This record gives sequence, C-alpha cells and structure tokens, in this order.
Amino acid sequence: MHELLAVVTITLIAVISPGPDFAMVSRNSLLLSRRAGLLTALGIGLGVWVHIAYTLLGVGLVIQQSLRLYAALKLIGALYLLWLGVKMLRTPTAAAAGPSAPVALSDFAALRTGFLTNALNPKSTVFVVSLFLQAVQPDTPLAQRIGYGAFVSAAHVAWFGLVALALSGEEVRARLLRFRRWLDRVFGALLVGFGALLAASALRRAA
Repeated sequence: MHELLAVVTITLIAVISPGPDFAMVSRNSLLLSRRAGLLTALGIGLGVWVHIAYTLLGVGLVIQQSLRLYAALKLIGALYLLWLGVKMLRTPTAAAAGPSAPVALSDFAALRTGFLTNALNPKSTVFVVSLFLQAVQPDTPLAQRIGYGAFVSAAHVAWFGLVALALSGEEVRARLLRFRRWLDRVFGALLVGFGALLAASALRRAA
C-alpha cells in the first residue's frame, strides 16, 4: 500500500508540472483543434511506455549510472525540442497564411508529435527511472510493475486530455485564435528555451 501511494503521489505531481508535454498539448489544442490536442495527449501517454520499457528491462539503471549516455540522450531530446520550437517560430504570419486558415496536421502527425515529445524528453527519463528505482521495491512482481507503468501512462493521457478539452473549447479558441501568430511564437519560444537549457546541461555533463 505504501508503494502504491508513493507511485500515485509522485506520478500526479510529475504529470501536472509544466514542461514540453504541456506546451505541445496546449499549442495543438489552441491553434489546431480539440482532436489534435487529444491525439497529442494520447501520443504522450504512448511515449511514456518507452521509458517504462527500458526501465523494466534494466537499461534505466545503466542510463542512471552512465553520465555520458544520459547526456547523449538528453542532447537528442534537446535538439528535437529546438527543432519543434524553431518550426513554430517560423510559422507564416496571419497575413501570409490567411486569418482563418487552419494549420494542417494529420491525426498520425498529432499522435507522433505527442509520442516523440515525451519519448525524447529527458525529464520523463529521470521521472520514470527514479520512480521505479526508488519508490518501487526490487522484489515487486513484474506484473505489478507493469501495472504501475500503465497507471503512469494513463495519468499522462488523462491530465493532458483534460488540458486539451479545457483549451479547445469554442469560446476559448475563438478569442485566442486572433492571436494565433503570437501564440505560436510563445509556444515556440518555450520549446526553444526548454531545448537550450537541456542542451547546455547535456554538454556540461559530457564535458
């Protein structure tokens, strides 16, 4: 029971803390559609399974012990966030794209964006590895560990699904879409900021 409470508490705190996942779901929900936001949230939940899988296989312990390996993974994630952020910053202005022209994004693209944002997010690496190595006992059955992983994934989908629903309401979107250009640049700047901080940290670790 203590182990379960620890997993639930730590997961809820980690999920609602701001980060790249939140920025991406917010951006897609506000500027694209509710469907895009929800699929991005689902992709994030699927991305969590990447971290769960290598942690259950024992690779998480290797990552934790190898500073250079962790720095390399961190740098890859940082470069992805920088790419996403720059892409948003370079979005055409409302005058060039048309004031009501939606940004095209397929269902698969929205799902993939959420998946990669989480799967390449070093924050998720640290969270999942630390959770399973510190809060979960070594003798906990594998089936129970997988159950904890399912809860962590479901918590991500539920939280970011709520974020998508809240930000994709017609009244909210109608008001904010007038500032589409600036919103894209704000979210782009946030992702560039996250990426730059992660890249700097990774380079320091690798030095």
